[in-house]
Amino acid sequence: MALQHAQVTVVVIGYDDAAHVADAVRSALAQGPAVREVIAVDDCSADGSAELLEGLAAGEPRLKVIRRPVNSGGCGTPRNDGLNAAVSPYVMFLDSDDVLPPGAVDALLDAAVQHDAPVAAGLCLRKELPSGRETPWRHELYTSRTLITHPTQRVHLVEDTLSVNKLYRTDFLRAHGIRFPEGRFPYEDFVFTARVLAAGPRIALVPEPVYIWHVRRSAARLSISLDRSNIANWQARINADQLSYDILLGAGEKRLARATRARFLDHSLRMYARELDLRSAEYRRQWWNLTRAYLATFDEGDFASAPAPGRVVARVVLASGEPCDLGRLKELAARPARLNPPYPRAQDGSPIWSAELPEVELDHLLVRPVHLLPAAVDAELRPRARGTVLRLRLHELYGRMAQAGPEAVEAEFRERDDGRVGCAATAPLTADPDSGTWTTEFPLDLAALGRGTWDLELRLCFADGSHRDVTAHAVAGAGLLGRRALPSLRHAVLLVQPYATHSGALAVRLAPGLSGVTDVVRRRLKRLFR
Repeated sequence: MALQHAQVTVVVIGYDDAAHVADAVRSALAQGPAVREVIAVDDCSADGSAELLEGLAAGEPRLKVIRRPVNSGGCGTPRNDGLNAAVSPYVMFLDSDDVLPPGAVDALLDAAVQHDAPVAAGLCLRKELPSGRETPWRHELYTSRTLITHPTQRVHLVEDTLSVNKLYRTDFLRAHGIRFPEGRFPYEDFVFTARVLAAGPRIALVPEPVYIWHVRRSAARLSISLDRSNIANWQARINADQLSYDILLGAGEKRLARATRARFLDHSLRMYARELDLRSAEYRRQWWNLTRAYLATFDEGDFASAPAPGRVVARVVLASGEPCDLGRLKELAARPARLNPPYPRAQDGSPIWSAELPEVELDHLLVRPVHLLPAAVDAELRPRARGTVLRLRLHELYGRMAQAGPEAVEAEFRERDDGRVGCAATAPLTADPDSGTWTTEFPLDLAALGRGTWDLELRLCFADGSHRDVTAHAVAGAGLLGRRALPSLRHAVLLVQPYATHSGALAVRLAPGLSGVTDVVRRRLKRLFR
């Protein structure tokens, strides 16, 4: 449909980000005549960002610059400043280190106007830099053009906590007093999104990418979502989650409030649990205590609404007064989940987490469909000059594996940045009755994969026609993990490094040729002298 021009204000916020803020502003201006104004709010930068913005504004009448005299300490206050200054019927928000893709504003505005919706939302793409790898954020919500007449029609909307992949009717936000938390308040998007949903708007969804979220893991100053090594970050996340719950419950939206609990269990809890063994003993102790205290406020309905892996992780944390079983928790928190041995039973034969924590019951595993079971596969990658071998071992899981009848496993390696697939093969699984496992092995030509970081992906195929997609637990010990150089007819030399990811899964880094070896040595020296 034809759209009226000059309907949208894009609020761009930034602090000491002169390297990127101009790209963000240009991406907003490039959206075309639908954008009436771009308001750039500089949060008292000291790196010349404000002067750069004012230089751009001198040649662009649609660009307005607001210079804050004092740094706010967060993202909420500068966004509120931009919202206060906006004169357009619609507003959206953009961070200084991200960009809007072409057509984003038109796609959202079209949907909002067509459906008379106070909110329109679209797909956000997380783009890893410098690799360029793109991962859709909550893509299952944005598969088609849809009108949600009330947020309770699709409670999973609470899982998209971003404020930036959405277009808002300005008078809707003002009429309901919807603003971001002021000052230093990490995860301000959680609270803002809860306030929006609590107002019960019609929401138009579009499948088009409308926001590019740049992920710079090597940046000198990490974004809030990436800087998870300080316990204050976890406390801030819990605070934002609790406030979101209170807002929705206070508005009478019990289903949406409960969905925020499920979001915490399935997303936040699992993500941080995967990283616990990377942290200090003191961090783990504080994290465990904070988490136990927060989970103690959940009721049985909150736990029941969450997917099983997060629910079990929560039960273990509640049952133990101190950190325990971090290795098994890490792998259960992985995606897809893996439940590693042992597999104990209570006196009545029912599955339990461990002999030490019998109150953590796993009865759901007896009835869960096989394609959803947290099947555990051990993987050993043995790089050798005469040929690399991949050995796999599938563990029994309270009789469910034998019941389904494991027949074969399909294996492939996927390059993490560009998605290339290599070394795809299928092999039969052989039962070992004495150990209650099934095993197989593959010969691999790692040289054919080429340079990159490669993740092992598996599909278990069962006699009843079902299958389960899994990753594999990286077996350590006996020199299985670690870097080695192999002679190669194709590359002269191939540097191979099997390793365990943060979630314990097997992956391998490859650097072919003498140049690859040189690059690795150079990086190691740089880290050594940094």
